[in-house]
Amino acid sequence: MREFSRLYAELDATTSTTRKLAALQDYFARADAADAAWAVYFLAGGKPRQAVPSRLLKHCAMQYAQIDEWLFEECYHAVGDLAETIAHVLPPAPRSADLGLARWMEERIAPLRGAAPDTIRTALFAAWDELDWQGRFLLTKLIGGSFRVGVSRLLVTRALAAVAQLEPTQVAQRLVGWTDGRARPGAERFAQLIAPDDGQDHRLEGGQPYPFFLAHALLEAPSALGPIDQWQAEWKYDGIRAQLVRRHGVNWLWSRGEELITDRFPELASLALPDGTVLDGEIVIQRAAVAGADPADRVAPFAELQKRIGRKNLSARLLADLPAALIAYDLLEQDGHDLRGLPQHERRTRLEALLAQHAAPALLLAPLVQAADWDELARLRAGSRDRGVEGLMLKQRDARYGIGRTRNVGTWWKWKIDPYSIDAVLIYAQAGHGRRASLYTDYTFAVWDEPGTAGGERRLVPFAKAYSGLTDAEIAEVDQVIRKSTIEKFGPVRSVRPSMVFEIGFEGIAASGRHKAGIAVRFPRILRRREDKPVEQADTLAALRALLPAPEKKDAPQG
Repeated sequence: MREFSRLYAELDATTSTTRKLAALQDYFARADAADAAWAVYFLAGGKPRQAVPSRLLKHCAMQYAQIDEWLFEECYHAVGDLAETIAHVLPPAPRSADLGLARWMEERIAPLRGAAPDTIRTALFAAWDELDWQGRFLLTKLIGGSFRVGVSRLLVTRALAAVAQLEPTQVAQRLVGWTDGRARPGAERFAQLIAPDDGQDHRLEGGQPYPFFLAHALLEAPSALGPIDQWQAEWKYDGIRAQLVRRHGVNWLWSRGEELITDRFPELASLALPDGTVLDGEIVIQRAAVAGADPADRVAPFAELQKRIGRKNLSARLLADLPAALIAYDLLEQDGHDLRGLPQHERRTRLEALLAQHAAPALLLAPLVQAADWDELARLRAGSRDRGVEGLMLKQRDARYGIGRTRNVGTWWKWKIDPYSIDAVLIYAQAGHGRRASLYTDYTFAVWDEPGTAGGERRLVPFAKAYSGLTDAEIAEVDQVIRKSTIEKFGPVRSVRPSMVFEIGFEGIAASGRHKAGIAVRFPRILRRREDKPVEQADTLAALRALLPAPEKKDAPQG
């Protein structure tokens, strides 16, 4: 635990890629295999399950430190992070121990899940008796389920490849599935991860998917890409990126986040495909059939898909009302043979033939978007929102299927339409985490309601939270304004006098009964601060509602 907590501190203390890579390499070169396996799980994006409720953690910390709740709350309001607060208020540990990360996870943390409060209190006191500040901080992150670290999966891959003297692409392939919570990290798995290359062509076993090939954002005119006939254009659907793997008569469905989601989509789990088939595509919800329409053009808004994502129990009615489908746009494996080295256009031809032979309502072929030139394609792209898509995907016809966001085997570009935007007022702020824990970086934004709805006076209605989009210098300026214009404090949150207007961008919008504004927006982010616009001229709730898609017309009942 001590070594991993030091690594965590080093990664959190710097933004330098070089320093982070060096710290990772040093750790993996020295760590015990079982400890390294757990470290890979967390650093590659695996999430710890909460073992102890936050409220019980807080009360145990107050008892151990022998402080009153008001003092703990004051400390928490100043710090803004539970793990950091606990680490600060606890007295120095009377002794030191050096138990490895694996033993902590398996012998000390796992038994806490579901244990009686007295058992948890005894275990926490024993842990705090032997951990230093950084160890206590990390322990709270792990048992509270809030572990996050500022390191990319690519950087972890590069570090492991350097230590094992392997190609990063080979390590990336071996890492697929590591963060799925159903596979427990262990010394044997880590040994396989960094094992020398034996020169043989090993086929993937069981339901293991391939690393996803990721697209770059197209920020320039597409004409800079060369002749349009060298590119394949497809609609960019707003769903869940997934690979459908069929091996040994069983289907496995993996999200891009390497989560096994087969049981959430029984329509896809039951698809009959030839063994040794792997499809890449987008999971969507289908609208009701419209005569003459391409099935891939019947995609419902992402808000409909959200109604199924978190459901553990899928009723017959839910499956009937919100039928899922996979819009397939690439064929990665056929008859057990890896096709990723073939050109894009050849994989597409094989995909079309496969889906023609194995047609199913829940399996759709992504339509190609045909245009004579870039100008015509731009005109088609302008109608993306009417189709319920985010724009276009541009794929080099000769591109191989790469690993991650790379260009060494060809390129995919996402040519998205401009986001929705609205001018909103900052009304609440909360401190950030890590190196931004002392700055107010998490903001709540509001728009004006309609005149006359509150006794003739307008009021600001919150509709979105955002914390990305500003530079460090801009954050520092906004932080100063927040501190000077605070009206009230609610724990770590400050209510501020409305004085700053920001342009907020978002990818999608839908009506929502769960939100005060009656509207939910998707992926909100700050586009810029509008110092040229006074608060009174910020947008209204009516302007937000005007962005909502028109309701679908239902066919009249037949008499």
